[in-house]
Order: sequence, then C-alpha cells, then structure tokens
Amino acid sequence: MLKELTELLRSVSTSASPDDFKRAIIDENLLGKKTVATRKLTNQRLSELYALDNRVPIFRILRQLWNIDHSGRPLLAFMVAYARDPLLRLTLDAVLGVRPGSMVLTANLDACFADRVGNRFNPSTRSAIARNAASSWTQSGHLKGRVKKLRSKPVGTPACVAFAMLLGYTSGTHGRAILSTDWIRILDLTYSELMALVEAAKRQGLIEFKQLGDVVEVGFPQLLLPSEEALCHV
Repeated sequence: MLKELTELLRSVSTSASPDDFKRAIIDENLLGKKTVATRKLTNQRLSELYALDNRVPIFRILRQLWNIDHSGRPLLAFMVAYARDPLLRLTLDAVLGVRPGSMVLTANLDACFADRVGNRFNPSTRSAIARNAASSWTQSGHLKGRVKKLRSKPVGTPACVAFAMLLGYTSGTHGRAILSTDWIRILDLTYSELMALVEAAKRQGLIEFKQLGDVVEVGFPQLLLPSEEALCHV
C-alpha cells in the first residue's frame, strides 16, 4: 500500500494521532476510496502494516527517515510492513533466492506458503496472499513487471541502511552480526555497497558506527529515545 501511505504521510501532520489518521482516511476520504466500507478496510490495513501512531517506535522512526529520504521510501515502507506482517516474512527466500533478471512466479510464493503453513489456509486464500506478497515485493523494487515478475534490484540509501541496522539492533542482534540480518538482506547490496552506505549514514548522523577487525559497535542516538535504547539491553 505504498501509494496510500505516501499520500497519507504527505497530507497528515507529523504530530497526528491515530484518530487524525482515521478521520483523514474514513471521514475525509483523503485516499479517494469509493465506499465507506473500503475506507474502513484501508484504515484497518494501513494501521496493521504501519501502526500510524507516533507512540509506536517503528512508525515514528519511519516518518523521521521518510521526511529526509525520498528515494528510499519504497524500501523504508517495505521494511516496516515486513516487520509487522508474519506472512510477508515467509516469502523472503522465495524472492531473494532468485538471481536478478530471472522470473519470479506467484506460484513460487504460493508454494512457499504451502510449505511453511501447511493446511492453515485453503488454496484460494493462499493464492490471494501470494499475489499480495508479490505486489509488496514489486512496490519495494525487488520485482518488476505487472504480469510477469522479474527479479530486480531495489534502491538502497543511507537511511535504508540505518533503518535496517536499527531493526536488527532492536531485535537483539549486536556486533558484526548486525551487518548480516534479514533486514540487511532485504537491501540486496554487495558488501562493498553496504559498507559505502554505512559510512554515508554515519556521515549524515543517522548512526554511530565503529569497526575494528571483527569488532563492530553501532548506536542510534538520533533515532532511538534513551528509554528505547535501554530496552535493547534488558
């Protein structure tokens, strides 16, 4: 729902409450949906994927980075959706395991779901989930094409690298391992590309980063509140 999220964040104040977002989507029909039922469903789905609440750290930080990095928005949005949607996370290897330029079929994602969740969903529901996942990977830049999906390379930026490292850090990963989490894999970068963007993120003040041999130290004083940083070490 990248298009809807982009319009919403463009039009709604950075200090908006969840009720403000709800009012914009449902009462004001900011996103131009045809029926009230569709507006309510859109509000529900956007809230599920992105929280739309500044009290939720991942959304607050998304919006902070969103405002300074237009090019990285598709990946920033995708990483939040990936963090909050367990079904989307099941498709990681089905997409990233394919070489750029090769075809990725919806059937591949469907088979991935079937392998991981068994009979939890009936075939028609599973197929719909696979199509939605393919759409998400397309909007992020990992796939291209409407009917035939080809593996492509997304646009990575310093802000995207900072966000990926932060998501790994807050998930309990520290040291050198923070450079090889699934969040980093999503960026689809070579090691040299990754380190160039890490240095750029450091220069921009988005992260603190020190590396001495295999020892890596990282911090996020501009992104994490002190209370949030403390929780990462409990």
